[in-house]
Amino acid sequence: MTTEATLTSTSASPTARQVWTRARGIALALVVLLAGAVAIAVVRSDARHGELDPRSADPGGSRAVAELLADRGVDTRVVTTLDEAATAAGPDTTLLVAAPDLLTPAQQTRLHSAFADSGGRTVLVASGSASVERLAPGVTADPATSLDSTLAPDCALPAARRAGTADTGGVRYTTTHLGADACYPSERLATLLRLPDEKGNGDTIALGAPDILLNDRLDEQGNASLALQLLGSRPHLVWYLPSLSDTSATGPDDERSFFDLLPSGWLWGTLQLFVAAALAALWRARRLGPLVPEKLPVAIRASETAEGRARLYRKTDARDRAADALRSTTRTRLAPLVGVPVTQAHTPEALLPALSAHLHGAGQDQHALLFGPPPSDDAALIALADRLDALEREVRRP
Repeated sequence: MTTEATLTSTSASPTARQVWTRARGIALALVVLLAGAVAIAVVRSDARHGELDPRSADPGGSRAVAELLADRGVDTRVVTTLDEAATAAGPDTTLLVAAPDLLTPAQQTRLHSAFADSGGRTVLVASGSASVERLAPGVTADPATSLDSTLAPDCALPAARRAGTADTGGVRYTTTHLGADACYPSERLATLLRLPDEKGNGDTIALGAPDILLNDRLDEQGNASLALQLLGSRPHLVWYLPSLSDTSATGPDDERSFFDLLPSGWLWGTLQLFVAAALAALWRARRLGPLVPEKLPVAIRASETAEGRARLYRKTDARDRAADALRSTTRTRLAPLVGVPVTQAHTPEALLPALSAHLHGAGQDQHALLFGPPPSDDAALIALADRLDALEREVRRP
């Protein structure tokens, strides 16, 4: 059999079937991810608005309350910039701020200056400690939110008494204003606070939760009644949806970094994850004592071990290690045959002269064969194995 035929019959190159078997799992995962992305894109391809948007019919939208207000002669206008919200404040207007915490301190100060003496009504929805103290001076948001969602009015405010129980449980407020109406208390802290304007007929309402404005919660409890009374006291309703892209009245000191946009508890959450990871590492890395060698429960044939190691070499393209193993084993077997001690089998100066005298061949070729560089590809590795095998057979030939 020629060398070319031997290389062809013992080629280590993977077949197309083997490549497909290895890659089909990854290909299937990519197809599933692509199909999921397409499905999500199709489902969300229709024009939808965000939460608390009076144009949205989604469960989290507020189109239902806007329609009910329109039936009672109240027109609703949506604004998304601070300039529009500030200029819209007036005695015949209710200004609803959907997400006050998205405003920067400068925006909060400007918005409060615009509606403070306007004589209209301002409704702050779920205003937290980041905004309520500027938009409603004298009011403080408690760090702990209400545990209950549905609460009783328990105050003298006519709108709350007519509505009865409602889903106002959320942010809880305290105030230093003596004339304030503190309604829907949760553990003695109000979740709806009305602050009358001392200079006119206007007022500011801090609403602890947006539930009474949502489409899917409007028909529960007294939510609809309370929402219509709070937002329908003036003929015009300006619905302000703050946006992070609005740069009105902002300066260099008001620019928010990435960490400013993260929730307030992200630091503690990250610390807990690190602690959990450290504990998991200690648990998995524990050592109960020194390692104890054990005998294998079954006998493994040498051929299986050789084949397993060969597959590992092939999987990692470790032709250099495979060639070193072949050459080292061949030198160890050749040394006793040519009269060289095994301890000097890997020394070219001791092995090659004895091998050349035994074969009567050129030493340079034997040096490249037994101590040469690693093969460049699988075909060269197979050729090296064949040449080493042929060399050993020639030495053993009587």
